[in-house]
Amino acid sequence: MRYSYRRMAFLILGCALMLSGCGKKEEAAVPYENTSVTYGMVQGEIQSEQVKFFASDLCVTDQDVNNEEGNSFTSASTGVFDLSSREVVYADNVFEKLYPASTTKIMTALVALKYGNLTDTVTVSAQALQLESGSSVCNLKEGDTPTLEQCLYGLLIKSGNDAANAIAEHISGSQEAFVELMNEEAKALGAVDTHFVNPSGLQDEDHYTTAYDLYLMFQEAIKNETFSAIIHTDKYLTAYNNASGERISVNWTTTNQYLTGEASAPETITVIGGKTGTTSAAGACLILLSENGAGEQDVSIVMKSQDKTTLYSEMTELLNKTVK
Repeated sequence: MRYSYRRMAFLILGCALMLSGCGKKEEAAVPYENTSVTYGMVQGEIQSEQVKFFASDLCVTDQDVNNEEGNSFTSASTGVFDLSSREVVYADNVFEKLYPASTTKIMTALVALKYGNLTDTVTVSAQALQLESGSSVCNLKEGDTPTLEQCLYGLLIKSGNDAANAIAEHISGSQEAFVELMNEEAKALGAVDTHFVNPSGLQDEDHYTTAYDLYLMFQEAIKNETFSAIIHTDKYLTAYNNASGERISVNWTTTNQYLTGEASAPETITVIGGKTGTTSAAGACLILLSENGAGEQDVSIVMKSQDKTTLYSEMTELLNKTVK
């Protein structure tokens, strides 16, 4: 489904009003109805300055954006969003619902940063370590007591599913309650085509997002200095106590190949950081924050590439579109 500028603005405002308690309860069943006066919409015309303000810092498009011939992308969805001009530089299938894999952890981190304290002690439970075989982990053990900040590094750098579960239980008491919070926060950001069922990105038919929604969540996350610092980190050495009170040292390396040097961005482009994600159903996914030679920042997204080689090749092709 394609969303026009006005439609997207309406969706965002509708979410904000619902969560803030505005509007009548009985009208909330159809919060995005075009003719709803409650949400500032009459016959498709913008009636509220609040709508304009809410969408004022967003890149918005109602269709694919591709002004060049010869693009050879094979990934299911790709997009480039200019944060300086608030323009969509490129968009292909950015509203297609796809599995996000570990890019899910962007919202996990965003919720944790909003509702937790970095110095909180997180006690890792046995339940948090109940993971599918082959899961990406940062090797937490039952009874380990890292801080929330350390868990966020494990989450975003090492892409640990164990860290995701431990964070969820610490913030909300259970993974299920945390996921409810994730979905509420996603809707509040206008990510109306997103639904989470776990904090890690493990495969589930009812766990999905779109490239555009991923951009909305990532743009909000990078406003947080801690989040931005973590995704820019290539290696992280830290220590915490285990269940016996012994000090355990760990050294986590990012999964982002631009930061490890395994992949090379265009010469004038600086990759600040991002989040990877890979499952057999989701394919290889990557969202990046980069800066060009003019000091302008862009968010670039590739979803469902057939393999990591294709992922980084096509991401580099997207980054070339931001060169100035």
